This record gives sequence, C-alpha cells and structure tokens, in this order.
Amino acid sequence: MNVTWDVVEVIAEQHQVPLNISRNVVRLLDDENTIPFIARYRKEQTNAMEPDKLRSILETLTEMRSVEKKIQSVHNSIDKLGKMSKFLEKSLLSAKTMHEVEILYAPFKPGSQRSLAEQAREAGLEITAENILYNGWRVNFATLIQPPPSKYSSIEEVKTGVKYIIADIIAKNTEARETINKLFLSHYVVLESKKKKTVEKKTKAGDKKAKTKPGKKHVEEHKFSNYFDFKCGIKSIKPHQVLAINRGEENNILSVKIVIPDSIKYEYLNFCRRTWIRPATPPENKNILEDCFQDAFKRLVSPQMCRFTRSELTKTAEKASIEVFCSNLKSRLLMAPLRGRIVLAIDPGFLHGCKVAVISETGQVLYTDTLYLHSHKNNVVKESEKLVDIISTNRCEVIAIGNGTACRETESVLSKCISQKLFGSQKIQYCIVDESGASIYSISTVAQKELPDMDQNIRGAVSIARRLQDPIAELVKIEPKHIGVGMYQHDVADNKLKDALDGIVQECVSFVGVDLNTASEHLLRKVSGLSSSQAKHIIEWREKQGNFCNREQLRLVKGIGEKTYNQCAGFIRINPTGNKLNLSEEVCEIEAGPSKGKKRKLKTESKQSSKKVKLEVKDGPNPLDRTWIHPESYGIACKFINQVGASMDQIGFPPFIDKVKQLVNSTSVEKLAKQYEIGEPTMSLIVTGLTQAINYDIREESEKPLFRTSVMGWSDLKVGEQLSGRVSNVTHFGAFVDIGVGTNGLLHVSEINKSLLRAKNRTNLAIGDKIEVKVVNFDVTKKRIGLSLVSFL
Repeated sequence: MNVTWDVVEVIAEQHQVPLNISRNVVRLLDDENTIPFIARYRKEQTNAMEPDKLRSILETLTEMRSVEKKIQSVHNSIDKLGKMSKFLEKSLLSAKTMHEVEILYAPFKPGSQRSLAEQAREAGLEITAENILYNGWRVNFATLIQPPPSKYSSIEEVKTGVKYIIADIIAKNTEARETINKLFLSHYVVLESKKKKTVEKKTKAGDKKAKTKPGKKHVEEHKFSNYFDFKCGIKSIKPHQVLAINRGEENNILSVKIVIPDSIKYEYLNFCRRTWIRPATPPENKNILEDCFQDAFKRLVSPQMCRFTRSELTKTAEKASIEVFCSNLKSRLLMAPLRGRIVLAIDPGFLHGCKVAVISETGQVLYTDTLYLHSHKNNVVKESEKLVDIISTNRCEVIAIGNGTACRETESVLSKCISQKLFGSQKIQYCIVDESGASIYSISTVAQKELPDMDQNIRGAVSIARRLQDPIAELVKIEPKHIGVGMYQHDVADNKLKDALDGIVQECVSFVGVDLNTASEHLLRKVSGLSSSQAKHIIEWREKQGNFCNREQLRLVKGIGEKTYNQCAGFIRINPTGNKLNLSEEVCEIEAGPSKGKKRKLKTESKQSSKKVKLEVKDGPNPLDRTWIHPESYGIACKFINQVGASMDQIGFPPFIDKVKQLVNSTSVEKLAKQYEIGEPTMSLIVTGLTQAINYDIREESEKPLFRTSVMGWSDLKVGEQLSGRVSNVTHFGAFVDIGVGTNGLLHVSEINKSLLRAKNRTNLAIGDKIEVKVVNFDVTKKRIGLSLVSFL
C-alpha cells in the first residue's frame, strides 16, 4: 500500500528543478550528507544548487515523508476499525498535505464526534447514496425507513441522511479538492480583520486591557490598530501582517475571517454538475444532487478551505520570517573579523558602572575593571581619566561599546575624550557592538569554563570585544535566536526556527573553515558532520597527542569514522605551525593520501572485538590541508600542480598563485576538467583553492565594522540631510539603519531604490551593509526616524 505520488516528482514540481536533479538531491539527503558538503562538493549532481535551496528541498522532503508516514498510520487505524472503503483509500493515498489527511481521518479519530455522514453510513444508507451519485438510480426512500427510535424513521430523515453521505463524498473527492484549490489560487480571496466587539465594549467602558490567553503576556491593543479594519487579498498580504494578525487574534483583540467571492462558489457548483449530473439522471435525483452540492460547499468545503488558507498563510509567513532571520544571522556571522588589534570593550551601565575588558590580538584577557562614568556618587572626571589611562597603557586602538543601557552616555564620554585629544597622537576609534545574548553567555557553562574566576558581568564585556575580533567564533557560543537579528521569532514554531538557525550556523562555520589546531570545542561542534561528542574527542586528542599534522589524522580520533571524516574534512584546515605531533598508541587503518612523511602504524583494542586493528597514517604535513580542496580530490590536485610546474610547499604563496593563474589563463577550467575527466565545478573548486592565499578568509569580502570618532544627537538631525550608517536589521517591510543617534532609523521598502540593489547584483539589503541615507522625517517624541536609500558606501 503506497501513496499515489512520488516525492521526487513533488519536489521537482514545487521547487522547479529537473527531475534528475531532484532525484540526486533526495538521494544525497537520504544518505545523510550535510547541506554544506552537498553545496560545495557535490555541485555536479545538484547543478550547483545553493545552500538555501537545498535547505528548502530538505524541508519539503521531511514534510512529505511525514505526510507519507501519517497516511500509513491513518490507513492502518481506519482499516482496524473495519471502515476503510475504496473511495476513502483512494482519497487518503492521494493526499499530499497533513491538512488533507486530517480531514479524511477526523470522523474516525478515537473520542471524536461522529460526522453526520458517518452516522448515516452506520444506518446502512451508503449504498443508496452511491447508487444515486454514481449510477443515477431511482430510489424509493419509503423502503429505507427504520423503526423508532432511529433517526431515520421518516422519508425526509432518510433522504437527509443520504444527502449527508453524498455531500461528504463530494467534499473528499480528489478532483473536487484539486478544483477548489485551483479556484482559491486564481480568484481574489480576501483576509479581513476587525477589532473584536468585546474589546470595543471594554474600550468604551474605559478598560483598555484586552483579555489574553493563560500563559500569554499582556499585549496593548493599540499596537494592532493597523488591523482594526483591515482587508487584503491572500496573494498580496505580507508575512509580517499575517503574523501580527495571528497574534492579535490569539490575544483576543482581533476577529479574523476569510472572505470567499461568489465566483468561486459558482464555478465549484458548475464543476460538481458537470461531474455528477448526466443527461440520463432522473429529475428527482438532480434535485437531490443540487442540494448536496450546495450543502457540500457551504457546510464542508468552504470552512475547510478557510482553515486551510489560514494555515497556509501562517505556514508561508513563518517560513518567510525564518528565512529573514536566517539571512540576518548569516550576515551577522560572516561579518569581517578585526584581526591584529588590541580591543577595549565597555559593557555600559549606570548604577553598577561600566564593565571594562582589554583583549589581546589573540583574544586573551589582559585587563578588567569597573568604571563609574555616569554615577553622581563618583568623580566622573577622575573615572574618565582612568579610562584614558587604561587605553593608553594597553595601547588599545579600538573601543567596542555594547549597545545596551547607557550606550549613548558612554559614547558621549568617549567622543569627548577623543575631541579633547586626551589620547595624544594615539588614533582611537570606537564601534557600537550589538550585545544581544552577551548576558546569556556570561552565565553559561561555556563562559564558566572559559573564564572560571571572572565576575559574570565582566564576562559580558569580554564577549563584546571578541565579537568584534572574530564574530563567528564568539557568536557560536550563544543560541542563535538570542543573537538579536530576527523579528516575530516568538510567533514561529521553536523547533523549526532552531533547526533552520542551526543549519545556518553550520553552513557559515563550515564555509569559513576552522583551524583544527586552534578551534574551540564549541566551534568544532558546528562543523559539517561533527557532533558534540566528536568535537570533544578532537580536543581531548589534541591535548593528549599535540597538534594535528594533517587532516588524515582526524580518522585517529575516537568516534570519527569514514563517513564523518568525508563530511568534515574539507571544512577543517591545518595551517602552518611549528608544533610537533606526539603520537601514542591509538587509532585505525587508513590509506594515506599524497602527503609527505613517514607512515606510522598504530594498534588499538576494539570495544566489540579482541582483535587488534592496524592503522596507517602519515604524520607529515600536507600543504593541501591548508586549502578547501577535499581530500577526495587530492589526486587530481597533485597532477594539476605538477602540470603547473610548482612545488606543493609553496601553496598559498604569491609565486605559486601566479603560476596557477597563468596556466588557467592559457587554457580554461572547462578544458582542464575534460583533461582530468572530472566535473567542471570540482575543477573550478581545485583551481580556486590553489589561488587563495594562506589563511584566506571569505569574511574579508564582507562589510567591515563602522567606526566613529564623534557622537550625534537628535538635535543634529535635519530633514533632507544625508548621513552614513550601517544596516542593523532587515525585515519584510524594510531595514533598520544605525545612523549614530542612539535610535535606529527605518528604511521602508518604498524608500529602497531597486536600481541601486540591481547595480550591486542584490535583491535586498543585508546586516552590516554600509550605506548613505537621507533623512525623510523624524519624530523626537515617538523616537522614530524615516530614511531613504541614497547609495552604498
């Protein structure tokens, strides 16, 4: 017993990809390959599909597999009840959504109220109903009358029972369901929301608090004023509007309904007439069927489609909200690191002071303190002088200020110190850093392990500094939803949001790459293919044996088998180091790649067997391990390097890179791919990997932090003035821009010049973008600023 649809075909249709590509992607996902691995190393099979699309296909695949599993479960349940009919089975096996399955299963759920049609079936009226609908038989209803106390003790009651069954069959008919779905897509269906009457009565009586559901926080009704008399077509309604309306409804502030135009009912009834009324159908049966068509639409189809439409709108809105969150998170994680700078971080505060931490170029804590820059009980001037002394003594060049409480006041103090040239010839710049999640990190077990003897408030300042130095390495320590880059995240399912955000973190960490000898356990956990326990074992192995010499030695780590190694190998690097490896007896049998050095045989006791397994690994360094080339392509890479006429030891150095570029320019990647009998994407990846400098970081191409030396205030704002700023958040209705006045301005979608985006080959702004904006309007009282995009900086 199988469903009538093929998941590969469904994915190909929904995501508009060729059938063979859909089949390849499904196979790769079923084989438990990770998204980063597929996106980078299986481009030939996916037609170079981007990670976002792969994630979308994975979501569809997971959903369809859940539907298939649910169908099997429901089929077995109904079958055990002895109520499975050919019609029901056909409808069930053709269902493609949970909504359709639930509609079909509803009458048979344990404890559920039997439907009117089900009650009529139990009275033995189903055969009569089917004969009228399918065969056009004339029926003498008097012969079907049942003695009291039956519900069908009169001709009218029998006739009504038969009609209920026919209406149920029509509503669940596969072709009829497809027809109504198409009609909803092609017609102007409207979602309406109004202020709930109970709220209006309370407002008139002076009680402005709307009743909320238990466990929900109180929400002020004025926040939903835009939706007190709202109408919008379901095709054009925005995701944030759907989520806001849902929240208003949940808080008992709004009443919501779907308005179906009469044209849909008209066309649906015509479909029913064409399908079930034939020229030979007796007149009395035509009247019965006409009543059934009307009843099916009004009582069953229309309510079901309204619920389905609301469900689909919510599902689409949640998906769009998660996508925006993911896009913002990716931009935040991939922000350019600030290398080689000593950073002073300030976690601002009033009463309890500003927590200060000085961090070295490598992220080590050099100095910590608490300064009372804004307390009337202390000598503010003296505290400011102490701040200047800390900066000068530790030779800090950059100050990172957390954007929380007292941020503006701290920025003013620092700006004043800079303007008064209290730092002498020392050039000082400051940057406002988003501190979202820093307080959560400061009390986490990760922080306690990293900074065991430090006050938790100081840990927050340390985190702020490290976010500026290496955003991704610091932010992976915090649960993604606390990083502060999403909106409406509380309106979407936690599990969906978590899975999506975790996928983005894994993608970013993997594509940036990690140094196997310096990466923290928390960073290793996010590498494609590695689990928490495997990351822990890598750290333990490193502490016991010393630094890794090559990627191949990963196979010696407990818990890392061939499959795990294959998934993660391309995303970890072995950067040049002077440390030597100190191997002890451990490990497994591995065939060495094209790396230099002696093979070392090691023995280990298997937990499941007393047999000793010999493992061979080369303990010499392999220069290819500095690149993003996967070990499976090392053979081709070595042949290509020989053709270039260069030495592997020079990988990543300018002379080597120049030789590779010269050879590629004299031929083409396409010709090289044919020469080595590999796919063009793989050849391109090898060439790109060999033309990247040592310690190449894809984040260097991202926007740099926005540094300032002076502060602006509301009094400095003027309508029409052009200012530089940095995008701090992106939503469906626009973007928020930090222009340095303490309140982010709104750049509404209507004020974003699409030609400027097209010139940058972009479809939207991203977190971290440096842009020039014009002040359109501002309201000091409401703390609102309207902006218009002028240019990218």
